[in-house]
Amino acid sequence: MYATTRDGARIFYSLSGQTGSPRRVALLHSLAMDHTFWAPIAERLQNEAAVLTVDCRGHGRSDKPAGPYTVEQFADDLADLFQHLGWDKAVVAGASMGGCVSLAFAIRHPQRVTGIGLFDTTACYGAPAPWEERAQKALVEGLASLTDFQQTRWFSDRFRAENPGVVKAALDVFLANELPAYAETCRMLGACDLRDKLGDIKVPARIIVGSEDYATPIPMAQTMHDGIAGSTMEIIEGARHLSPLEIPDKIADELRILLG
Repeated sequence: MYATTRDGARIFYSLSGQTGSPRRVALLHSLAMDHTFWAPIAERLQNEAAVLTVDCRGHGRSDKPAGPYTVEQFADDLADLFQHLGWDKAVVAGASMGGCVSLAFAIRHPQRVTGIGLFDTTACYGAPAPWEERAQKALVEGLASLTDFQQTRWFSDRFRAENPGVVKAALDVFLANELPAYAETCRMLGACDLRDKLGDIKVPARIIVGSEDYATPIPMAQTMHDGIAGSTMEIIEGARHLSPLEIPDKIADELRILLG
């Protein structure tokens, strides 16, 4: 299904679970993934809540307009999707890029959020130059040139060895991205800095970070925890960067707490 945003972009989404339930959660994927990223979580919550999964702008089946992109724009896309669905508010949660967008959503649309899940993410990468380097490498050498780098950051060594199907599925989605949109999203993340607005977030926030997350390491999670009053933070031993795929039971439990 599609919704049209305020600037005319079409955003693909999937609504599953108890679609008429007042218990609602919107889930936002990481860079270069799509709505299928959340399938393990949607499956676990299907009897408990309405579950909205989205292909963010520039990803999956959604439109891929020219950039630049911003996390605030992605947050407004979600607000427009809520308007399309007739949702007044929901729990909003994201992994990596999706967590940045969740923060921006809670800051820009506080009346529409009841809680936020922040998984493997940060309020500021603080690294525009490395993100531009990644964008350029993809544009010049193709996404396949990044696959070794990505999968070792995404998953622990043990998980990769024991779950090759999950790893392959993630890589397949990654490789299907369109290069210009991927590059613009890399630049968006390099420029993102929401640290000075964390104190504006007044809803429950639950933060999860893997002990081996090299992409958004523990100090970045600590910054969010320090900045959001009343937030919780938990370090998962041995996990890396894509916890909804690596530890879905734990992530589903965190969302159940936010759903109440």
